[in-house]
Amino acid sequence: MGGTVPDQGAGGGAMTFVQLIECRTSRLDEMNRLIDDWVEQTKGKRTATHALVGTDHSDASHVVELVEFPSYEEAMRNSNLPETDRIFREMVALCDEMPTFIDLDVVREAHLDVVREAGTTARTVRRFFGVLASAGELPPLNDLLDEDVHSHDPVNPQDTIGLDHVRAEFRMWRGAFDFAFTVEDVVADDERACARWTWNATHTGDFLGIAPTGRQVAMTGMTLFRFAADGKITELWWQHDQLGLMQQLGALDELEQ
Repeated sequence: MGGTVPDQGAGGGAMTFVQLIECRTSRLDEMNRLIDDWVEQTKGKRTATHALVGTDHSDASHVVELVEFPSYEEAMRNSNLPETDRIFREMVALCDEMPTFIDLDVVREAHLDVVREAGTTARTVRRFFGVLASAGELPPLNDLLDEDVHSHDPVNPQDTIGLDHVRAEFRMWRGAFDFAFTVEDVVADDERACARWTWNATHTGDFLGIAPTGRQVAMTGMTLFRFAADGKITELWWQHDQLGLMQQLGALDELEQ
């Protein structure tokens, strides 16, 4: 879940950021329950994209947690959540000594096997949604998306083809809304994955000719992903409640009268 991230000034920009937390505890079951509570309480707000907890094979009281974020800035946002601060203090109380933190900017990530496990594709999907909703400038996405990626969205009359065009479409949504995804479910194998998600947003910019309304809106949807041999996303199929979104923005008011 990540605790309080020490201040590092400018941080690592849009670089993937990983926090390693070490502690000693004989109350791992209680700690796991705390983490479950945090996951439930931060739906739609947390910026962590992947978390892993392990115990030392030769010393079960030595616990290590790895938490991945799209960037250092997103880790700071996660740290500032009141739920994170509260549960972190409760976690410290379960430890035999104060946890230690190591903050890592990821400078290399390689898929070593052509054949991938389902867990790898599922993690990539969750990371994709986290990066898509990250604050600041949209990252290049070339570590997640194939250069020749195809995006199929029924809202668009034609498919969006190529990394630059797909990024432009994502920037359009980011320019119109301040949003976050909650990934409800991911079903994956080594080549494909399907995610069911909830999207919560504030309408802050022009969207399809609709001036900013400041309204809080929500949308549910599903996205099917196909992966290339190198583990990058090479095709996406989107299904979402566009009609419901337009209704929430008031675009259908005149038609309903």
